[in-house]
Amino acid sequence: MRFDLVTFAVIIFPMYRDTQHWIETLEKANELVRIKTPVSPTLEITEITDRVSKVYGPALLFENTGTDFPLLINSMGTEDRMAKALGVDRLTDIGHDMEELFKQLLSPKESLLDKLKLLPKLGSIASWMPKVIGGRGACQEVVMQDPDLTKLPILKCWPEDGGPFITLPVIHTKDPVTGIRNVGMYRMQVFGPKLTGMHWHRHKVSARHMQEYKKRGEKMPVAVALGGDPAYTYCATAPLPDGVDEYMLAGFLRKKKVELVQCLTQDIQVPADADIIIEGYVDPNEDYILEGPFGDHTGYYSLPDYYPKFHVTAITHRKHAVYPATIVGIPPQEDAWIGKATERIFLVPIKMTMVPEIVDMVLPVEGVFHNLVVVKIRKEYPGQASKVMHSLWGAGQMMFTKMMVIVDGDVNIHDPVELARYVSANFDPLHDTYFTAGPVDVLDHSCSVMAFGGKMGLDATSKSPEELSMRKTVTGTNDTTPIDLPALKVKYPEIRDLNISLLEKGISLAFLSIEKNKPGHVKELTRALFALPEFRRIKGLIVLEHSVDVQDIADSVWRFSNNVDPKRDCLTIESTDDGAFNHLVLDGTRKTLAHDGFQRDWPNILTSDEATIALVDQKWQEYGLGTFLPSPSNKYRKQLYAGGAVAE
Repeated sequence: MRFDLVTFAVIIFPMYRDTQHWIETLEKANELVRIKTPVSPTLEITEITDRVSKVYGPALLFENTGTDFPLLINSMGTEDRMAKALGVDRLTDIGHDMEELFKQLLSPKESLLDKLKLLPKLGSIASWMPKVIGGRGACQEVVMQDPDLTKLPILKCWPEDGGPFITLPVIHTKDPVTGIRNVGMYRMQVFGPKLTGMHWHRHKVSARHMQEYKKRGEKMPVAVALGGDPAYTYCATAPLPDGVDEYMLAGFLRKKKVELVQCLTQDIQVPADADIIIEGYVDPNEDYILEGPFGDHTGYYSLPDYYPKFHVTAITHRKHAVYPATIVGIPPQEDAWIGKATERIFLVPIKMTMVPEIVDMVLPVEGVFHNLVVVKIRKEYPGQASKVMHSLWGAGQMMFTKMMVIVDGDVNIHDPVELARYVSANFDPLHDTYFTAGPVDVLDHSCSVMAFGGKMGLDATSKSPEELSMRKTVTGTNDTTPIDLPALKVKYPEIRDLNISLLEKGISLAFLSIEKNKPGHVKELTRALFALPEFRRIKGLIVLEHSVDVQDIADSVWRFSNNVDPKRDCLTIESTDDGAFNHLVLDGTRKTLAHDGFQRDWPNILTSDEATIALVDQKWQEYGLGTFLPSPSNKYRKQLYAGGAVAE
């Protein structure tokens, strides 16, 4: 019997037959709580889940949703559960398997024996390819006679959301010319029993498919799968190159091909073992519908905009189907671990096919995927950090990365303190800061125009003699002049708070909160502060608005990385003193027309309303979730701007 990595994976970690099998697995591992008390999909489930996800709590199965369908949420809400969902002990195991596969396929094959040794691996790859089977699948056991989305427990997540949204849809489209399938995940706002929006952005493959159908004057078939093997949900989010079938990746993860069945009313195929299938079409020539607001993964509302209409033609499901959902919002949430899987899995193809000097990569949860990336490289020549930045900015979905930090050496980039200390030691704000502009995520509210804005790269690698030859080097400062915050507040009454706690850890970074009251205020104030002797030892200063608690560093990083357009909002200040560092200021405050000339609407942050918080407080013991967890929204409600989804 052949016993290789593939066989081992299948024996130890079999793929999940369906959502029920996934639920049973979680329950046996004491990773799931069944909630039997009646709950409302409107706001209540979100508030419960937000409390649980913030403490990395269990998966939740709401069995009494007011519909015929139980609802599963937070099932991938920890790194361990995310690994279980993909059939491994650790997420790094997938990368190791992928690296081994790449090495075998890409290494030179000089002899006939070498080529023959590759045949079993090629056979394994063939066994991962998706296959269309005849007849109906389990996902089609029940056909709704009158398709009605309101019969599903679809969530309204946050108070200012435009309505209920399907939040874990695995959406299938195909190119009308090539027939190549795309599987993606785009939220769907429900407008009626048979109508939703289809929130695909201009950069997405499905949006390009729609343009091809428009050229042909044809309606576009679409199918939405809910549930089934959790690998499907992950693969719908994976940043695969155009033309690569997401179900091939699912087959690799499952070590078994995905079986697909033909839809009943649309010419498109879906996983046979899914729980629920929604079939329909998009008419590219039809007027778009105003969709949103929606409480998004940035922790802010994404504001209303026009998107295509999706018309439902059929809904089918298993006899005992489970409706899967997720919520997104202020991190951490379940989506953080989906992002962690992508970080671990796609590091391998990036470094093996495009940027070979990459050693490791981290997408900090506070950076909500696209705002902040840390890359560790094997440095061999001057300027290599700049080369890596620009290579990654040109690579697939990495093009949306707003801020990139490049390090080298032995630093553990998964240890935030060790990483920050290394960056602080090796980064000179005047010489090691790179700016460019390009595509940014559509959800980025900080850029002056939608989907286009500034980017920043920080070269925090150890510097070669060539790189140091043209600069004044300050290896450190012995100045420990204390900062008298009360005196500063008297002199500059706009200052609310200052966090310099990182200086004691050898990290030359501080956080300042102020109440802006005039144009150019941040630049004027920070120039004045860096003229003071007590600020000589601070390299980096992040400025936030007065309502933000700058003593909470994680929250401060989250707020600043969302609110900054680095090219527009960055100030470098050259030291005129040989004993002081150069300085970098990043303005992470809200931008307004009056103070910044900013002309776009600024969104609010996400919190539950007081009535929902009180309801969940009152019912907590009924849920069976153990020790009372206070609402995370209590922490953030004082930071809300006046207004609704749009800040006044």
